[in-house]
Order: sequence, then structure tokens, then C-alpha cells
Amino acid sequence: MMKRELGIARCGLACCLCSENVKCGGCNSESCPDSSRCENRRCSAEKGLSHCYECEQDCKKGLLGKMKPYGFTLFVKRYGMDRLLDCLEENERKGIIYHREGIDGDYDGFDDVEKLIEFIRTGKR
Repeated sequence: MMKRELGIARCGLACCLCSENVKCGGCNSESCPDSSRCENRRCSAEKGLSHCYECEQDCKKGLLGKMKPYGFTLFVKRYGMDRLLDCLEENERKGIIYHREGIDGDYDGFDDVEKLIEFIRTGKR
């Protein structure tokens, strides 16, 4: 179930839809299991940024080397956080699942970031 108030992590992962969001308060909280070793958290904090999408660089450090967080980050850079959350909420209503098996779900398996962004926007593959 979406918890919109959690938004997305610094790297672009969707905390709001994560299956761990019952016990994790997001990457800025003390309950984040990876906070001490997260390269994206460290880098964005050093730059004084709350999220990687605020950075002007096209970066693939840490989790941004993976398609899903990179695509979510690019989506926010282009369309804004509210639009991303609106799309994720609408997609959830359509039955699109963020974590279907383990950490993989319907937003995984893309090899083209533009196709992922279009899927986020439309909910159609």
C-alpha cells in the first residue's frame, strides 16, 4: 500500500511503495538499514542536496547504476516529485506492483530508461 508521505529515497527508489516501509522510515531516517554505507546518501548530503534528482550531474553512482532508481530520478528531474507520486499512485490502482517478488516488481526489467519513464507515466508497457 502506498505511503505517499515517504516519497522517494535520495537515489530514486520509491520508499512510498517499498514492501519494507512498515518498519523503515526512509533513507533520511535512523531506521534505514543501509544509511551508513549508502553512496547516494553520502554524496547528496555532502553536496547539501536532499535527493540525487537535485544534482545537475547525470550520475550513475551507487544505486543510480540500476535502471529503476535512475529512471525514477530522471522522471523527477523532468516532471517533478508530485507528478511521480501521482503516477505511482495511479499505477498502483491499476494493479502495477513495485515489489512483486523480493525487491523486483513491475518497474524492473527495463533496459531502456525512456521506456521505463513512459511506463511510469502511462502504466503501459
